[in-house]
Amino acid sequence: MSEEPRIIAERYRVDELIGEGGMAKVYRGYDLTLGRDVAVKILDPDLARDTAFRTRFRLEAQAASRMAHPSIVRVFDAGDPTTAGDDAPAPGTPGSEPYIVMELVQGRQLKEIIAEGPVPIDDAIGYVDGILEALDYSHRAGVVHRDIKPGNVMITDKGTVKVMDFGIARAVSDSSSTVAETTQIIGTAAYFSPEQAKGEPVDARADLYSTGVVLYELLTGRQPFRGDSPVAVAYQHVSETPLAPTEVNEDSPGALDPIVLRALAKDPYQRYPDAASFRSALDSAVAGKAPSKKELGALTSELYGSSPRQAQETARSLRQLSTDTTMARTQSGPPVAWIWAGVALLAVLLISVLLWVLMMPRGEQIPTSAREVPDLIDVSYDRAQADLLALDLQSKVVYESNSDIAENNVVRTDPEAGQSLKVGETVTLYVSTGAETVTVPTLIGLSESAAKAALNDVGLELGSVTPRNDPESAADTVLEASIAAETEVAPRTVIDLVVASGRVTLPDVTGWTLDAATAKLEELGLTALQTEMGDCPATSPATVASMSSAPGDVTVRSEIELRYCTGE
Repeated sequence: MSEEPRIIAERYRVDELIGEGGMAKVYRGYDLTLGRDVAVKILDPDLARDTAFRTRFRLEAQAASRMAHPSIVRVFDAGDPTTAGDDAPAPGTPGSEPYIVMELVQGRQLKEIIAEGPVPIDDAIGYVDGILEALDYSHRAGVVHRDIKPGNVMITDKGTVKVMDFGIARAVSDSSSTVAETTQIIGTAAYFSPEQAKGEPVDARADLYSTGVVLYELLTGRQPFRGDSPVAVAYQHVSETPLAPTEVNEDSPGALDPIVLRALAKDPYQRYPDAASFRSALDSAVAGKAPSKKELGALTSELYGSSPRQAQETARSLRQLSTDTTMARTQSGPPVAWIWAGVALLAVLLISVLLWVLMMPRGEQIPTSAREVPDLIDVSYDRAQADLLALDLQSKVVYESNSDIAENNVVRTDPEAGQSLKVGETVTLYVSTGAETVTVPTLIGLSESAAKAALNDVGLELGSVTPRNDPESAADTVLEASIAAETEVAPRTVIDLVVASGRVTLPDVTGWTLDAATAKLEELGLTALQTEMGDCPATSPATVASMSSAPGDVTVRSEIELRYCTGE
């Protein structure tokens, strides 16, 4: 007998496992309230017992929820069952793990595409452009990803890039964020920036370095630095000089060499200043505006010294000297050895202090008299109100239309999530009323210009105007509308009209009896003038010999002469 599926927050069903990382597992899920597929990320039960990891997981949700961009996997909801009230499970018990509900992306990881073999140049540039587009947005939002790699990039079935996993992201202004603050870093040493490898503070330019590594791998089929251990790879990021992509893969476009080399500069100040500049350089290379070989040589010299190969050999020699215990020392205290010993001692001290700080038992560091506003976006109003009451906060509702958030779900809050309030203070909940609608006004009987003005007044648009002959309506009068009056439609909906042409079709009544022809013209709204002609023999009954207007369209209420014979 199969187990009942797990339901989180009485809303999200957890289905099969689809991914696993260093901190959490990702499951396919289903939103029972909105009826849509989602991805549910649940913190590992062993790590959930640690307050530091629970806090880091919560910060991931906050960082990702601040961003809504087509190239970033969207976060819909997040929660911590241990804060659900009196019946909440205790930390470390089954069902107490924090969770994040995310967009379910249909596609493949970029690392799977790279593993299949050479990536076409156009696709490689397109993938990197998508990554840079996402980073441009996240950096402007104040968030550095810090773990850009093919495993954190999804390519949808339509070829769209989706950047995910902000699990070690930090705010740009957080100068204390270093490589030593996370245990997941070692697994992705191949994509480190030099400052991350050295445990220094990082900023947005670290993400650009990692993106340069991804571009290098797409162009050459391998990473710029490889080694027997993550430490060896990290060492190369700091001291080794990468070969130009064309030296590894002669089919790689030479125009991309200076772009890759600049992105992989050791000094952050030598790299592109932001993601937009990186994207612009790629666009220029595609358009054939890349630097010449002479300019490329100057750039390589500027970033890595006058002889990159010599710099690479020197770094390798230094590493061998520092590990070779068989060589006799020719002088006491060589400068290079002292420098590396000092760096190693400083790194050990720094890592020890940081680990001690991280492992110190501590709470959420929020005063007992204060409450942190939770993330309630896309949460039902009833649940949002209950969550606030559980935190001893009051709520006020303001309704507004929104086409992206389901009706009766929270669109935004004031103050925003993460802000601190005193007990008893009020949070304004802006609740969606669904998509905005307008009422189609009465248009039939109006002139075309008046109908257009009436549509503009309510935010609708005039579409096609089709003329139609109508004997009972003056020219330019609206006869029909494509959507009936009083119908509720979305703003800017297009309404098509049928208007009177002011003309009718005159048939050929020659040979008709005078009475029948007169009746037909009156039926069409025309005036029949019976005119005698004495130069032709009369008929009985009198018949129309000719008309003053040829058959076809004529103006409504026109006078038409019906000529008939009265002679002998």
